[in-house]
Formats: sequence, C-alpha cells, structure tokens
Amino acid sequence: MPQFPPPDRSIPPSLVPDGPPADLAPVAVRLATERWLERAVIGLNLCPFAKAEHVHGRIRYVVSEALSPQDLLEDLRRELDFLQAQDPVQVETTLLIHPRVLGDFIDYNTFLGDADDLLVEMELDGLLQIASFHPHYQFAGTREDDITNYTNRSPFPTLHLLREASIDRAVDAFPEAEQIYERNMQTMERLGLAGWRKLFEPQ
Repeated sequence: MPQFPPPDRSIPPSLVPDGPPADLAPVAVRLATERWLERAVIGLNLCPFAKAEHVHGRIRYVVSEALSPQDLLEDLRRELDFLQAQDPVQVETTLLIHPRVLGDFIDYNTFLGDADDLLVEMELDGLLQIASFHPHYQFAGTREDDITNYTNRSPFPTLHLLREASIDRAVDAFPEAEQIYERNMQTMERLGLAGWRKLFEPQ
C-alpha cells in the first residue's frame, strides 16, 4: 500500500466536493484527502483535535489498493497492528483511504461491523477505534442531500484509526466535547452547500 511523506503543496490536488475525484492515482488520492482535512475538518474546526496532529505530522496516510472488502479487511488488520506498535509521538492516528472498494455507502456501513469485529478479534477493542468518512455519508434519519451529512463526507471512503487513550485525553482537555456534534451541525447549516463547494475552489 502506498505511504507518503508530507505532500508537495505546489501540486494542486483535484477534489470534487460532491463526490470522489476521478483520479485514483495514490498521490492524487493522498493530496485530495489532505486538502479536505485542511479546508473542511480543520478549516471549519469540525474536529478541534485534528490541527495539532496535522501540524506536527503525526497523521499517517495510507492509500489501499484493495478491490474487495476481504482485501480491505487485511489492509485494515495490518494498519491496526502498525498503529498499535508505534509511539504516538511519531504516529498518532491513521487515515486508511480505499478509493477502489466500498463506494456504495450501504456496503461501507455494513463493512464497519466487520471492522469492529476485527478490533475485538485482535484484542484491540478499548485500545483503538475506527471512525468513518465517506463521499456519500448519511446519518440515520436524514435526507441524502442534508447538508449536515457533509461533516463526515470525505473525497474517498476512509477508515480513521484512533487511539482510545488519546481520545480520552482530548475530551478531558476540551470541556465541551459533548457539544462538538451539535456545533458541527450548526456550522454546516450556516455554510450551506454553496459554501461547502467554495471551500474547494482553487486558491
């Protein structure tokens, strides 16, 4: 699986904000994901904890070439093993991006159950957890075009591997952590779809 050093920011990534970019080359996938992280996740402060890890280079980006859920599960197993073995000072979290499989959100959502089962099988439940991002992410009870779904809409299907201990520390340091979800919903409603698209215009 291709892994990458910090990107050359002189290369303009291609990102279609309403769906995955057409270019599935690993470098393009990596750059589009980082631009989404910078402009949406960090730029809109959707995750107050992301900026420090990004600035200090502690986010690992891995582009999976899996073509089936079974292959992706093996990639996930390797990345869970890797993250657990690393010093958080060097690698705090991992984005496992899989542009060639689980493009359908229902299939992706089903796969998340298999991913959680893998955590239990590897005895990593309670140590690591997996967060979910997808170009067609849809919260239960919302319409497909609801702007609040965009808090979890990434350029490509992505599994975010996190350390439970780091989440606990971040929540302790952020006294209103339970309000993040509601604040994000309000941010997206103020922004609207036009504002979301504007985030990804060339600068």
